[in-house]
Amino acid sequence: MASSIKVVFRKEKMNSKGEAPLYLRIIKDRKPKYIGLGITLPENLWDEENKRVKKGMQNAQRINNWIANKLAEAENQMLQMETSDKNISSSNIKANIIGKSSPNFFEYSDTYMKLIKGKVTGSTLVKVNAVVGKMKEYCKQKPLTFEQITVRWLKEYEHHLRTEKKNKNNTVFANMKIIRRIINDAVRDRVIKLDENPFLHYKYSWEKTIKNFCSEEEILAIENVLLNPGTSLFNTRNAYIFSAYAGGLRISDICKLKKKNYDGERIFIYTKKCKGVPVSIKLPQKAINILNIYCKKGDNSEDFVFPFLDNALDYSDEDFLTKAIASQGPPLNNDLRKITKLAEVEKYLTFHTSRHTWATRALRKGMRIEYVSKLMGHSDIKTTQVYAKIVNEELDKAMDVFNEPNLALIRDSA
Repeated sequence: MASSIKVVFRKEKMNSKGEAPLYLRIIKDRKPKYIGLGITLPENLWDEENKRVKKGMQNAQRINNWIANKLAEAENQMLQMETSDKNISSSNIKANIIGKSSPNFFEYSDTYMKLIKGKVTGSTLVKVNAVVGKMKEYCKQKPLTFEQITVRWLKEYEHHLRTEKKNKNNTVFANMKIIRRIINDAVRDRVIKLDENPFLHYKYSWEKTIKNFCSEEEILAIENVLLNPGTSLFNTRNAYIFSAYAGGLRISDICKLKKKNYDGERIFIYTKKCKGVPVSIKLPQKAINILNIYCKKGDNSEDFVFPFLDNALDYSDEDFLTKAIASQGPPLNNDLRKITKLAEVEKYLTFHTSRHTWATRALRKGMRIEYVSKLMGHSDIKTTQVYAKIVNEELDKAMDVFNEPNLALIRDSA
């Protein structure tokens, strides 16, 4: 009996996000078998009549070309098999196609990145791309099948990251977490079987780290460093202090802050982690004083407050904006190290420590933890509780003063 193979959109496998996977469906003797293509998408972006991804989807043409190539390869293999064996089954055809064309991790990960674009923050996409890029470099740009990613392969790759790349434990953890996420998606899309997931037997752990932050005295020392207005050190210091007073804004939110977001008393922003949820932050006087250096009457409201991004450039493309912000990190952190040296602050500070500084100071001053969590844009209050623990540990140490001998009392009793 004649056999057929075509691309199908399996609505019955729709996930919680309203997306369903694409499969190659092989029918032989009325018995269907399916091969996952590693692509999931919303129903409104699938052209059922023409079996194509619609133009509304990013990189639609490229995805359609990839699907067409996979379909052609499968049809060619099926034809060759039927020519040599008329009694071959749909299971035999599927097994031969999968065996002859083992799923490629890099091909799947490229599709994975296309499909999550717009659903995650730009920086998350950059991280995924960087992790996959390191894997490609390790494999010398050669294909890597899912079958090759065994527990032993992961251990060898971990060793490479630690020894050759000099990655610290938590960087290795972050890399492995992203690789696991991609493989878990491949399992959900039926590209590979659950028991083929190497992370079922490969374990890794996160090391607790000490969050660096500034004390009140250290913040004041940084504030009081004399710097020439308009210089990069001056702007970096002001942005850092502003963040330490204005809810611990991330560098991405500082860079994107526009003059239209400031009304003289508060700022209105959409934070990086809480897309679509506006946050209004009433500013303390020191934060207002800093913004008033950069915001003058008659300024273009579309201009950025801090001079880290170029007002003349179009940042409507999210990838371009993300890369532009990422490029600001190293110079800002280099400036900050120079500033801490001038301020005689003996701590290793990065711009992100302004966030830790604000959180610990807010909790010390009695702000309720749920308010701190809201202003920091945390989706889970457990994240904020890390700062509460730091403050409590400091209070515990402060109470140890009562364990110290009271020398005056000893003298009196003598």
